[in-house]
Parts: sequence; C-alpha cells; structure tokens
Amino acid sequence: MKPTITIEYCPKCNWMLRAAYMAQELLNTFTDDIHGVMLHPSETSGKYAISVDGMVLFDRKEQSRFPEIKELKQLIRDQVNPDKSLGHSDKR
Repeated sequence: MKPTITIEYCPKCNWMLRAAYMAQELLNTFTDDIHGVMLHPSETSGKYAISVDGMVLFDRKEQSRFPEIKELKQLIRDQVNPDKSLGHSDKR
C-alpha cells in the first residue's frame, strides 16, 4: 500500500492555510507515489509536524522553524520514492 502523509497543524495558530498549501504541493509532486495527504488539526497548541505513515519527518518545535517546500519535498521523496527526480527542487 502507498504511504499516507499527515500534516498536523495548530488550528488556533491559523496554520491551516500553510498546511493546505503544503498538502497541495505534495499531492502535485507525489501523485503516483502516495495514497494521499491528510490534514490533521492538532489539539496541541503550536503543533506543526509532518509525518509519513506515523514517522515524523519534520517537527516545527524541534527545528524552531517551518520547513521550506523544497526541503519538505526532498524529505518526503527520500521516504516514498528515493529514485524520483525532483527537477529544480534537487538543485542546490
């Protein structure tokens, strides 16, 4: 079964739009590689974490920042399809 990406976000912080934007980018990039992207409103204030099948790849509190979309795509790619080219997102 293809993996599911979960974006857990704090609705009290108004981070739903950020989560929806990232979900859109991930769905567009990994259409054939994933089952889907789930947006999960967190009950924990300030939470913004992205995971693949329960394995956290990025946590805002641990990193003290939000992920850049290029960085996020690389993290997801490395988990769901390591051989996939991300085109311009692979360039440094």
